[in-house]
Amino acid sequence: MSASSLKAAQSSGVLEPSCRDTAAHALTIVRDGVITGEGPTTKGRVHFSRELDADDAAWCARILTASAVEHQPVSRAEAEALFEIGAAATERSDDGRFDDLLAKAVAHHAASEAGLPVPPRTVALSPDIAIESWAPAHAAAVNTEVLEWIARKMRGQRNGNRTLMAMIASLVGAAALPLSQLPYVFDIGM
Repeated sequence: MSASSLKAAQSSGVLEPSCRDTAAHALTIVRDGVITGEGPTTKGRVHFSRELDADDAAWCARILTASAVEHQPVSRAEAEALFEIGAAATERSDDGRFDDLLAKAVAHHAASEAGLPVPPRTVALSPDIAIESWAPAHAAAVNTEVLEWIARKMRGQRNGNRTLMAMIASLVGAAALPLSQLPYVFDIGM
């Protein structure tokens, strides 16, 4: 993240979350910057509308791993905001960092909703830690409503998140589904 954009956004104070609700709100500010190319997350740098770049992904990671929320599970509102950011971006230049962050945040939320222990966000959302090292591997432990919510969110996505798709397929047990039902879990064009 460029020093000038970090300084500009820090001076506004809106992107320093104090709880999961303010983190979700801060993520909507990133979303608005992705949509318009303007706002506190884009100050001091060239940013085109509908583009998600490495600085945007870094903003999301910074918000999600802030010390005030580090030891709390990712909330539904935060995950929703990440899905909105992904949907808003028609162009990507973040080398896959945002998709990795989205998949890990959604897995963190799903695991916590299932009552499973989750690592601190700084561990779970780190680009250096494999999602398989901590995310649940079986659907038996995951809340069905959460799986349905994830499938609904992914159904309309232009940019398929392969990491998230693979995680959900392993949780749902795609091999156990009749082939005719698979397109309803993911919009794969069948």
